[in-house]
Amino acid sequence: MKNTSLLKSYLAISIIYLLIILLGHEDIAWYIKPFLLLFLILAVYFYSDFPSKKYLLTALCFSWLGDIILLFADRDEMYFIIGLIAFLLSHIAYILLFNKQIKPKNTKNKAIFWMGATAIMAYLIIMIAVLLPSLGDLTIPVFVYALVISTMLLFAFKGFLIWKEPANWYILIGAIVFVSSDSILAFNKFYKPVVLSSFLIMITYLVAQYLIVSGILKLNKKNSILNF
Repeated sequence: MKNTSLLKSYLAISIIYLLIILLGHEDIAWYIKPFLLLFLILAVYFYSDFPSKKYLLTALCFSWLGDIILLFADRDEMYFIIGLIAFLLSHIAYILLFNKQIKPKNTKNKAIFWMGATAIMAYLIIMIAVLLPSLGDLTIPVFVYALVISTMLLFAFKGFLIWKEPANWYILIGAIVFVSSDSILAFNKFYKPVVLSSFLIMITYLVAQYLIVSGILKLNKKNSILNF
């Protein structure tokens, strides 16, 4: 299948990209980064139609734009802000995607849902409390972004309690790892430098995107079997 080959190609180029970063050649990795998510975008594009496909493509495209814009973040703070907006829109698209996937029925495990919601809220409060003293003029944008990614994780968790296995695990773990990636980035930029920050941010980011895409495709598979 074409989409399966594209997903495997994504994994292969991601591993190469991460090895290049580990070897300290970020100047070379800079040129590879814009091509990474294209493999996922094409994998979804060539996959058979399903109700939430446009939301997944929208989320991936905004992430791809964010990847490109953030390449220039060292040149001017404005690039970081625009990149933040692109990823904000990506997370909003993921929220709409997860909401579209959630079937119109009540969650059976309401107690577990509220425990998860409480944990997510605690994460949001702690992150903002830690970063707040050093955010300055970016306090409101960062707070809004943190609120949106927390909401994205909440919708992934709500879906996890309803969706079939193993797709629900793919998506939930992907959402958690995505939040981890953004948290490392924020911690590194606003609090204190993180050792191997570029590698940690990108490995969590690339794994997150793969898991979410794989999970959504598994939820929407028809007669064909996806081997990835």
